[in-house]
Amino acid sequence: MELSWLNWLYTAIAQVLTWIHQAYSTVLDPNSGLTWALTLITITVFMRLLIFPLFLKQMRSSRKMQELAPKVQELRKRYKNDKQRMNEEVMNLYRGQGANPLGGCLPVVAQFPIFISMFTVLNAMAHGEIKFGMTKEFVDSARAAHIFGAPLPANFWMSSEQIASFDAGVVQTKIVLAIFVAISSLTTFLTVRQSVTRSIQQMPDNPMASQQKILMYISPLFAFFSLNFPLGLIFYWVTTNVWTLGQQHWFYARHPMPEYDAKGNVIPVKPKPGLLSKVRKSSAVAEEEAPPAPPEPKVIRRQPTKQTRSKRTGSKKS
Repeated sequence: MELSWLNWLYTAIAQVLTWIHQAYSTVLDPNSGLTWALTLITITVFMRLLIFPLFLKQMRSSRKMQELAPKVQELRKRYKNDKQRMNEEVMNLYRGQGANPLGGCLPVVAQFPIFISMFTVLNAMAHGEIKFGMTKEFVDSARAAHIFGAPLPANFWMSSEQIASFDAGVVQTKIVLAIFVAISSLTTFLTVRQSVTRSIQQMPDNPMASQQKILMYISPLFAFFSLNFPLGLIFYWVTTNVWTLGQQHWFYARHPMPEYDAKGNVIPVKPKPGLLSKVRKSSAVAEEEAPPAPPEPKVIRRQPTKQTRSKRTGSKKS
């Protein structure tokens, strides 16, 4: 799926891949699976850092909607018999408070062209196509790399002859690809579950809650379409899912669900302590609870008593 209007992005991603691979090749074998795994992980982290401001904007918009949840529930009860008026009042409330219900789509929209570009570039490398500014040496290096014994350009439905042409075992390649697809499916489910659970908590009466739950259980099935993808792209998708899980957990821990008083006003909630702060706290408590060390015994130096001359020499007076 090559889109001509994204050629500039294909070329940019291919160039960044080349630079990262060259950097790792100064200390590692350029054709090794480790070098290419690190290259894919690094470009994934780089891409996610680029869209991190959009993630923060999404989370802040989501938090704003959490704070407005009691007022939204009140409007829904007031205009429950007039859905059009209810939707108008809810949207007016969001506009007045600067909340954007579509803010959660920003990272997804930004990731889509990046994913398409990664797919196009890695697919071209898998088929040995010299394009998007890539050199033959670079493409051949990718085609020679193996991750856990599976060729980087291989996909699950590739024929035994094609897999054997990469000097790889057919059974081992199929097993590695199946494991990566299963991990991709699991991380996709956990990512969507984390987001849907938070959404349902912030808006318990959301009429879309049941659809969100259905999406949560259907989303892992889409990962099985990656059986048609080369291993390099599956590896990229697993990496970005793991990043998303950690990123969302970090934000949710720092910004817990708000609580409300009887009037519907937001009560500040302290964020949960992070792992580093827990370690520091436990070490501080251990130091406080540790029994004081017993005092060292005081050393008393005794001066020898002065003896008379007769005692020193052992003579007696006559």
